[in-house]
Amino acid sequence: MSSQKVVVFQSGNEEYAVSIDHVVSIEKLDKVNPIPHLPTYLIGLMKIRGELVPIIDFEQILYNQSGLMNANARVVTMHTEEMSVGILVKEAKEILDIPSESLKQMGIMNYSKTKYFTNIANLEDRMITIIDPSILVRSLEGIQDIQSYLEDNKGNLEVSSI
Repeated sequence: MSSQKVVVFQSGNEEYAVSIDHVVSIEKLDKVNPIPHLPTYLIGLMKIRGELVPIIDFEQILYNQSGLMNANARVVTMHTEEMSVGILVKEAKEILDIPSESLKQMGIMNYSKTKYFTNIANLEDRMITIIDPSILVRSLEGIQDIQSYLEDNKGNLEVSSI
C-alpha cells in the first residue's frame, strides 16, 4: 500500500498540505525585509539558512486577508522548480502519511485560479487539500519579477543586513 508523506498546515480554517519532498524547513516568522511595490501577497524577503527567500502570505492568496498578525504563524520554506519560497501559514500542524487510496481529484482542481490544488485527501475525520508549490509559484502574478530580482542581485544583496 503506497502513501504520500506531506507537511500539513492551516490557513484560514482549512487544512492544506505539501509533499515533504518540497519542504526545506518550518520557521517562525522572523525579520522580513519589505520591498516597495510588491504584489499584496508578497510580504518581502527573509533570510533563511543564509539564503534570501521571498515570503508569500498564503491567507492573502486564498482569502484576501493577511496572516501576519497570527502568533502561531509559521513559514514553510520550500524548493520549487523555479526558486525557493516561504509561505506564511496560520499554523504548521504535522507530518502525515496519506494513503494513496485516500487521495481524490476534485472538480475544483480544474478551476483556473486554483490549479495548484492537485488532490484532496479524504480522511476519516478530515479533508486536506494538497498543493503543488511549483504550480502555485508559477500561477502568482509578478513572481517572475521577484525571481529575476533575486538572480540579478545574488552577489550584491547584503544578506547580513536582513
